[in-house]
Amino acid sequence: MSLEIIKDKCVGCGLCKTACAYDAICLIDKLAVIDFNKCVLCGACVDSCKFDAIILRKEEKFVSNLNEYSGIMVIGEHRDGALHPVTYELVSKARVLADNLGISVSCLIIGFGLTEGQVQKVIHAGAEKVFKVDSPECKYFNDELYANLVSAIIRSEKPEIVLTGATAEGRALIPLVAVSLKTGLTADCTELSIDSERRLLLQTRPAFGGNIMATIICPHHRPQISTVRPKVMKISFDEKRRGEVIDRSSAVQVSRLMKVLETVKEESTTGNIADADIIVSGGRGVGKPENFQQLDRLAKLLNGALGASRAAVDAGWISYSHQVGQTGKTVGPKLYIACGISGAIQHQVGMRGSDYIVAINKDSTAPIFDIADLGIVGDLHEVIPEFIKILERS
Repeated sequence: MSLEIIKDKCVGCGLCKTACAYDAICLIDKLAVIDFNKCVLCGACVDSCKFDAIILRKEEKFVSNLNEYSGIMVIGEHRDGALHPVTYELVSKARVLADNLGISVSCLIIGFGLTEGQVQKVIHAGAEKVFKVDSPECKYFNDELYANLVSAIIRSEKPEIVLTGATAEGRALIPLVAVSLKTGLTADCTELSIDSERRLLLQTRPAFGGNIMATIICPHHRPQISTVRPKVMKISFDEKRRGEVIDRSSAVQVSRLMKVLETVKEESTTGNIADADIIVSGGRGVGKPENFQQLDRLAKLLNGALGASRAAVDAGWISYSHQVGQTGKTVGPKLYIACGISGAIQHQVGMRGSDYIVAINKDSTAPIFDIADLGIVGDLHEVIPEFIKILERS
């Protein structure tokens, strides 16, 4: 929207200045002047003017032609010669969603050094088409270059749904794409489903600090865009599936604003808990930082990793690199042992994809027991040492 003073009609009466609650109007030489640093375009001045000297122009609402769009496109992530597992997770989920709508699934992969095996694996996960952009210019992530490529290909193919991982790269890329396409974006989704009658993507994610789960829709704009955290969706492969590979490498245009000279990987002494098959996590019930030593001992005996809830991290008992949950890592190990963790929804969001969950807590009403496969009501300081003794004997 925009606000305009028609000088030929303004008489300098000051009614608009009086009506403005934001002190955004002053009179200069008996003419109203708007300070757009203060103006919030509320329209109070327009209503107060008796001489029709102020016009509030409203931009026409942009609405997509929904009938032009069809299919689901996954934006894959290729880095250091490998495809991020979230690519396969989202293609598998897209296959399920697409089957509900009777539409196709495609995957766009941008990178350098793509292999035939990687492309075929994406097809086996559920894609009928794979658009590949394989170029030295795409060896390192460049948000300007990538956003222009993705936006151009989406405009050409017109998918009604676009999915990508809620990774560092995905979070940098996809907002630029959504703005370019003038459509909506729902970030950090934990569940996706379809309203078949309205052909809408139901995008579920934590809201209000993780205290509730909100389902968001994008009814008037296309494509509907979502980012999904890694380890949330399950991968399903069908090696009999066949698909088409389309090379779009010629679409690459050298970035004019940015050039990546070098990338430096962060060194970690703790490893990545998101990759662990077994995780032992501690929460507020651990009591103090020293008590994490016995959890770490149990994790090492199981060849696993040490995790923690936000409460334990905020208390300063353990570093953020161990945090599991909405504001930490999303994990999906084969075994997740929650020790002294109540199981607030913020924590569940980050670990509910685990294959098997063991919960240890003194409070029998703790929410963690609602999602646990095995619950132990007891003092973790008594239970964990017994676990350790058994493992050390064996």
